[in-house]
Amino acid sequence: MDAVSGAGDAVIDADLPVRSPPFHPTRTASVAGVVLAAGTSSRYGDANKLLARVDGEPIVTRAVRTYLDAPVDPIVAVVGHEAGRVRTALPDGVRVVHNPDYADGQAASVRTGVAAVPPDADAAVVGLGDMPFVRSETVTRLVRAFRAGAGDPLAAAVDGRRGNPVCFGSRWFDALRGVAGDVGGRGILLSAPDAALVETGDPGVHRDVDRPSDLDAA
Repeated sequence: MDAVSGAGDAVIDADLPVRSPPFHPTRTASVAGVVLAAGTSSRYGDANKLLARVDGEPIVTRAVRTYLDAPVDPIVAVVGHEAGRVRTALPDGVRVVHNPDYADGQAASVRTGVAAVPPDADAAVVGLGDMPFVRSETVTRLVRAFRAGAGDPLAAAVDGRRGNPVCFGSRWFDALRGVAGDVGGRGILLSAPDAALVETGDPGVHRDVDRPSDLDAA
């Protein structure tokens, strides 16, 4: 799993506190959304997994719509592999940016996506285009938790298990624009002094699509 937070291991994060709702925002904060949809789908086979269908629509369409239905603006979608085909599957209302270095790993897409976030944004919720089962309420909960000062960064979780997406405050943008390799922002999340998990009750935060069997199970 290409993971911003490393949730593919489904580990319990004893060192990260868990914040549970209700959250009562104490500030107004502008939060953008960044969806990483540039990968090569190497484990899926010859087909592009982002264009495989769930309930009659492409995985990436469904994943991005999660953000359209949440209080994030703008929404940046990072494309790379088969960029033209993926772009046509994206819903209206999304800013699309191209990552020419997508083959280098997820970090290149994180850098590209965060670089496209407006400079006056207070935070960005970063998620994955191959996770079509995340609920829009989960993104909303991350935004509310950030605005309530529950922590920074904040990772979506279920039962203490870290998942995706992750909300990063703007103080981490420079670090995110410098990440390398294929682990996205996980190192920042695990080393930040104020990092926390947000209980979502959403099993979709652990459900990515890597192989056709993942869709069969769904």
